Amino acid sequence: MLYQIVNGTVTAGGQIILSHIDFEIRGTEKIAVVGRNGAGKTTLLRLIAGEIEPDRDDRQTTPAISGSRRATVGLLRQSSRLDRDKTVEELLLEGCQEQDPFSRERFAYEMEYDRLFTGFGFSKEEKGRKLSSFSGGEQTKISLIRLLLMKPDILLLDEPTNHLDVQTMEWLEQYMKRYDKAVVMVSHDRFFLDQVVDVVYELQNGRLKRYPGNYTHYREQKRKDIALQRKAYERQQAEIQRLESLVEQFKNKPKKASFARSRKSILDRMERIQKPEEDDVHIFTGELEPLLPGSKWMVEAEHLKIGYDKVLLELSLRVRRGQKIGIIGDNGVGKSTFLKTVAGLIEPLDGKCTLGNRTLLGYFDQQSASLSSKKTLVEHFHDLFPSLTEKQVRQTLGAYLFRGKDGAKRVEDLSGGEKARLVLAELLTGRPNLLLLDEPTNHMDIPAKETYESAFQAYTGTILFISHDRYFIRQVADAILVFDGNSVMYYPFGYEHYLKRSRGEKGTELAAMIQAEDQAMLAGLKAVPKAERHFLGEISTETAYWDWRLRLAAEPMEAARERVEQLWQEWEEGERQRQEKELHAWGEKKSAGMEQETGTKSLQTEEVVMSVSALEEAWNRWTESCLEWYDVTEDIM
Repeated sequence: MLYQIVNGTVTAGGQIILSHIDFEIRGTEKIAVVGRNGAGKTTLLRLIAGEIEPDRDDRQTTPAISGSRRATVGLLRQSSRLDRDKTVEELLLEGCQEQDPFSRERFAYEMEYDRLFTGFGFSKEEKGRKLSSFSGGEQTKISLIRLLLMKPDILLLDEPTNHLDVQTMEWLEQYMKRYDKAVVMVSHDRFFLDQVVDVVYELQNGRLKRYPGNYTHYREQKRKDIALQRKAYERQQAEIQRLESLVEQFKNKPKKASFARSRKSILDRMERIQKPEEDDVHIFTGELEPLLPGSKWMVEAEHLKIGYDKVLLELSLRVRRGQKIGIIGDNGVGKSTFLKTVAGLIEPLDGKCTLGNRTLLGYFDQQSASLSSKKTLVEHFHDLFPSLTEKQVRQTLGAYLFRGKDGAKRVEDLSGGEKARLVLAELLTGRPNLLLLDEPTNHMDIPAKETYESAFQAYTGTILFISHDRYFIRQVADAILVFDGNSVMYYPFGYEHYLKRSRGEKGTELAAMIQAEDQAMLAGLKAVPKAERHFLGEISTETAYWDWRLRLAAEPMEAARERVEQLWQEWEEGERQRQEKELHAWGEKKSAGMEQETGTKSLQTEEVVMSVSALEEAWNRWTESCLEWYDVTEDIM
């Protein structure tokens, strides 16, 4: 065991921060610590780093903390404590034990140093700058680089993705996957945690609970645990009520007094199940359907030029009913301008953009959440939807995490995240069939984000949305629009699939990969004069789009079929060899030969079971891929 805490408690100012916690680090585990703000996550990191000690417990015979004596620990803080008067090169070379600049060790160290420095978005020329000349976020990056170069056995990271752009976060994810030491991190970036960690500890009410797997597995398991505990609690409460009723009914009857006492004894000995603390997240289980379905094509843009004083870019696009398209790209490339143009808030500079028939539009951006009203939430919401009863209003608000006393809050007193939640609740309750959303989850905490992820998954209408939250994009989007400079690329699969394709070849842009690999799709692109110098990876015709979808669905089906054929041939060959062995064994008359036959049959039986199992698994995969291909053909029909 690299590190272990057993029954550890930490108090501060008479308040219990960590209460009788158990925590362990095994080998090179990548561990996330999650919990609400103020739960004590940073306190736990400081405890592991040795900056604070657990409270003394005279009743505990063994030390609360144990582990390898040789293990080194490094802690990244949210604010840098490095010498600001030194240059970056001086600070980073401090961690190198080898002082000879021409030694092999020094060369390897500087190669790693350069890789990390450029990986975090710095240029090599910036090595000579003093730390004080960098911004606070850049200083935190440099602190992390210095810590990674030291390679401690236990790396402690407090919000490592703060101040990082998406490209740098993706680079750090890949680096942390290859990092051959243990890592314990606190982060609100759920996508980063999903990519990196294999264990999650939840800190709640001062207690720790360990969940194997990444962040998504932790959330799924926690919901299951809560559901199981709730059922067990409800069953026990029903049994308690039954026993108490029997005791009350028979306690004054002489002939039944002993029976009543036995029931009372059962009640007294019963170990009570605690009522589960309900998850803050609300999960929408049914469908959220628009008032009207809308037309087949909800948005059609043809040679649409967008911008204000000058053209930012030109694109052509068709959005099918029911699609949920995430829009990604750097700031300032025209994502918000595109949404505003589709919404009709600004005019296109050229080309056309039309909405389908019977389109009911809902639009959200950060200005939409600038509400100011002295009405309470219940009054405000009831005025917008007068057909709802007060009970229905409160139920609707509760589904979007405005529960209990929150209904009495004034709208003007809500925080920015709460106002955004309220506006989104209004939009979804209004049941439009097209939602245009610009950073809908900004300033929301994780429970609110996960609530809206659930709501948008349940929503059966069409969504075009901009977000920098990669986890949110992955959970909601079934297609991606990538804004990159003067070009826009349409990718008809989810975000994780897009990332895998974008990393598929070294130094190759995703658009170039599609050009090389998906000629069928590119053949359907609209002809664009070379002088315009813009590229759009959006399918120009429905036929080209579905040809591409069918081909992609057919690839795994064909691979699965080939696997079945291969295993079937191996099975037939194995059967032939087994029959030959059986004939040979049958011809043997000696006792040693009979013993050998018995052993051979045992071995053959095991081989047969393994072969049949592999063949059945391959056959099932082939069946699944055939059904997936069939689903695509059904969509075409």
